[in-house]
Amino acid sequence: MDQTSQTFWGSWKERIAALQNMPPLISIVWNSGPRVVLAATMGRVLGALVPLAMLGVSKRILDALQSHYGGEPLPANFWYLVAAEGGLAVCGSLIGRTTAFFDGLLADRFTRHVSILVMKHASQLDLASYEDPLFYDKLERARVQGADRVAMVHALGTMVQQTVVAASLAAGIIWFSPWLLVALVLAVVPAFLGESHFAFQGYSLNIRQTPIRRQLDYLRTLGASKESAKELKLFDLGGFLADDYLKLSNGLYDENLALSQRRLRTGAFLSLLSTGAYYGAYAYVIHRTVTGSLSWGSLQFLAGALAGASSNIQSIFSVLSNIADQSLFLTDLVDFLRVKPRIASKPNALPAPRPIQDGFVFDGVSFSYPGAERLILDRLNLRIEPGERIALIGENGQGKTTIVKLLTRLYDPTAGRILLDGADLRDYSIEDLHRQVGVIFQDFVRYEMTAGQNIAAGRVDEADEPLILYAAQKSRADQVVERLPNGYQQLLGRRFEGGVDLSGGEWQKIALARAYLRDAQILILDEPTAALDACAEYEVFQRFADLTADRMALLISHRFSTVRMADRIVVLADGRIAEQGSHEQLIALGERYAGMFELQAASYR
Repeated sequence: MDQTSQTFWGSWKERIAALQNMPPLISIVWNSGPRVVLAATMGRVLGALVPLAMLGVSKRILDALQSHYGGEPLPANFWYLVAAEGGLAVCGSLIGRTTAFFDGLLADRFTRHVSILVMKHASQLDLASYEDPLFYDKLERARVQGADRVAMVHALGTMVQQTVVAASLAAGIIWFSPWLLVALVLAVVPAFLGESHFAFQGYSLNIRQTPIRRQLDYLRTLGASKESAKELKLFDLGGFLADDYLKLSNGLYDENLALSQRRLRTGAFLSLLSTGAYYGAYAYVIHRTVTGSLSWGSLQFLAGALAGASSNIQSIFSVLSNIADQSLFLTDLVDFLRVKPRIASKPNALPAPRPIQDGFVFDGVSFSYPGAERLILDRLNLRIEPGERIALIGENGQGKTTIVKLLTRLYDPTAGRILLDGADLRDYSIEDLHRQVGVIFQDFVRYEMTAGQNIAAGRVDEADEPLILYAAQKSRADQVVERLPNGYQQLLGRRFEGGVDLSGGEWQKIALARAYLRDAQILILDEPTAALDACAEYEVFQRFADLTADRMALLISHRFSTVRMADRIVVLADGRIAEQGSHEQLIALGERYAGMFELQAASYR
């Protein structure tokens, strides 16, 4: 078997295997709106029976007219038959419009349901997933399929209706001549195989192009965003980015054009077969009528049945091919929804202790990020006691933020264990543990929502106006909000109309308010004052004692004016603790910390 044949049959095997995605899709469709699905399905079945009924009535009308011209009187129910045909036409129109109405509802419900499924599932996956480019490709395709697979939902409904229509019309053709129906079906098969082959090639091309499409999205965003605007103008990068975008997009265009041209040539040839088969059968029926073997009504019935059956059989094969190929695209969505987080709560997991009695213990903890060989932490031993404020310092890449990620179980240690009140951290409920942690990262999220919603994000389940106002006052965010035109109802950011952007320091005060709002036993501040000026930083840390009162606090900062307020300072180097103690103790020690402190202090002298 040559390579072309292997590719062809291999594509069909993959296409057939992808049909296993249909049950999950049908389940998603059903869950998006059971009543709407039932209404749309019933409408399609009823609408599918109308053509056969109309052909049957039309046959009786024409046969009566033929007999009347032969000298016989019209039957007594003749005008009732005419009225019935008109009534069936009206019913068909109403059923079609009603079905379209329910199809539109189902499309909206399906898109919304899939989007929510993807959002919720993505939020449950491991943080490590978001550091894998291949995961991002799959996530991007899963997001797109939430909207693009609406056509497949409609195709499923269309195939049900067309199958009922074809089956009913085929019964009439079989009554006249089974071979006519066989000829129609066989003529459609080559076109079906050809369309399926090129549809599969389109899917394969889409898979190969996904990384490039993500790169195009990045260039499009980079070329028209607030964050990059200053450098684009100063460095004159607009033309460079546009040229890069044009080169990549031209490559995609050429590939898509070549496939479309091959599909056009082959599809046009194969469509001639089905068209020829239909008109051959139609000519045969006319011949039988001319020779007197068939009545006018039978000619009308068979001509309509042949046209309807031919059209619907072709459509069934086409839709079936489309569904088979669309199911290939569903693979990424189904696979994405099947991904389970490796870091999850065990059955009957322990609730987080309230209050924490003994604190955290890092017992010989080593860690390296997935896909990397370098150990960020190397057999680290660290104890954090309740109510203790600890500062982590060290050069970049020494594991400060990694300790935070392990403490909050965004990752699990590569080796060793982390204990909380004597129990392994993996034995606790992750969800309950997170409720006891308040974290403000240096790269905190700037939610383009109202100022009140930005603060409430720290405790969305219980935040009310008095708590929001309290948190804003504690973090000095109230002074920022007072200057906004609409106060706490003011939309922040420039993404939406009417939004007001803030400076870096103002955004950070909003983010700090979330930490005050969260009633957590463990508070983690990762460079909390990085965007604040000296005066604003001083104001924030005048209230640092209030923020951390009766709480276990972990502080990461490069500013020693901040670090020295901690009860204990831990200096990290080479994945281990190089030295630890209070500010005064480490200065007296005169080693690594003292050297860094003097180096920073010298720049202010």
